[in-house]
Amino acid sequence: MAGLLEGHIAAVTGGGSGIGQGICQAYAREGAQVIVFDNNPAGADETVGLIVAAGGRASAVTLDVTDRQACRNAAEEIAKTGNISILVNNAGINRRNPITGDPAAVAKDWDDILSINLDGMFNVTHAFLEQLRATKGRVVNIGSIQSFVHVSWPNSAAYTTSKHGVLGFTRALAAELGKDGVRVNAIGPGLIETRINAEARARNPDMVANVMRHTPLNRPGKPEDIAGPALFLASDMSAYVTGCIIMADGGFRTI
Repeated sequence: MAGLLEGHIAAVTGGGSGIGQGICQAYAREGAQVIVFDNNPAGADETVGLIVAAGGRASAVTLDVTDRQACRNAAEEIAKTGNISILVNNAGINRRNPITGDPAAVAKDWDDILSINLDGMFNVTHAFLEQLRATKGRVVNIGSIQSFVHVSWPNSAAYTTSKHGVLGFTRALAAELGKDGVRVNAIGPGLIETRINAEARARNPDMVANVMRHTPLNRPGKPEDIAGPALFLASDMSAYVTGCIIMADGGFRTI
């Protein structure tokens, strides 16, 4: 039986760890050829190794999503062998510092977070736009519960702004590209346990406890909890779904 993504070429930014790695593995299991983008070559290679060991197809490409020309170069190189039909904009960072803190640090956080989380999403999407239009592709952007709320994190203006931007970008592109058959959606993860945030979770048990008080499922998520919605949005199961954000937050916004 063919997989849900048989015949597709999927590119995933930030695919070398955490949520991105989980999505790459899920896509490969369903038959997609996966291109793992990450600015950490070792992480990208790890993901490729896991996929190949499981019988899937994948390749690693080192990419800094803030480098617009590098994104264009990557798209041109990939087009030589085939156009992508799935793009996942997952690359992102977070730093939690109050905007009333040290001015230089606050400004650097703002520049770094917006350049990766928002500009990076634009750079990659724009670079692959013609491929996506040619394949009537689908785009999956990774937002956050902070695409809507910030009360539990009053010290992350830059991150909250960037994730509100992800939602706006998703809806704007869905409206514009629908005529070309391109679907654009987003996922809003809650607190997801990954290696990247392990230290932050260990340092801030009160934050974790506060999130859990607002999470009816009463547990943090895992990368596979995001991979499921990402698979749905990339497959033909969601053929009439565009411009939406699927919340995968354990019910956080219900309380």
